[in-house]
Amino acid sequence: MKVAEHPFHFVTASYLTRIGNHKASTLAELSEGLELCSDASIFYHTFQTLSRHHFLTEGFSNDFAQWVLAACNRAELAEQLAGLDIRDYLSLAELRRDLLRNVSEYCASNLQLAQQQAFEPFYFCAAIEVAVPWGVEAHTLEEFRAGLEKLSHASFHYHFIASRLRLHLGTNDFSNWLASSLGLSVLAQRVNRVDIYTNTLDSARAKLIKLADEELTR
Repeated sequence: MKVAEHPFHFVTASYLTRIGNHKASTLAELSEGLELCSDASIFYHTFQTLSRHHFLTEGFSNDFAQWVLAACNRAELAEQLAGLDIRDYLSLAELRRDLLRNVSEYCASNLQLAQQQAFEPFYFCAAIEVAVPWGVEAHTLEEFRAGLEKLSHASFHYHFIASRLRLHLGTNDFSNWLASSLGLSVLAQRVNRVDIYTNTLDSARAKLIKLADEELTR
């Protein structure tokens, strides 16, 4: 069994949520808020949503889309916002640009609806990430598999979802290490293809463990 020269260091992460300075009561105000809010707020309402609602596999995948549907009753715009796949983005600036483009174009084409009061306001929040070493590292695929079994939801989200923004490689911490340190490029690709929208964090982790088991029995 190959031993990695650089071990995988598992990290545990927690998030402190705070309400920002912006809120929206209309779609026009949502457009303005998307332009002015912090990157941490964009992260919270998109990437972090997948952690907070990890047990859901139905419904919209980000808070913006959910509010547009539930509070504004604008299903067509909600579907456009929900159609943005965070796996396609290497920076929050790119994601913000597409969120803003969808909302602003809709407002420009529907001036009256853009000013219509929502059933309830949207509060822009932000997640402050606190990440610390878990104290567990993996030098082999077997040790990596054992570590996966014990990870918290927040830690799994940190390595498998949020890591795309840190790496700027269109992949995750797990796949990056499997390919670069163990030379398991095919396994890395299979891990990266596990769908984060049709799986909960638990079922996604179970699929990664199954993929590791299959590799270990080869």
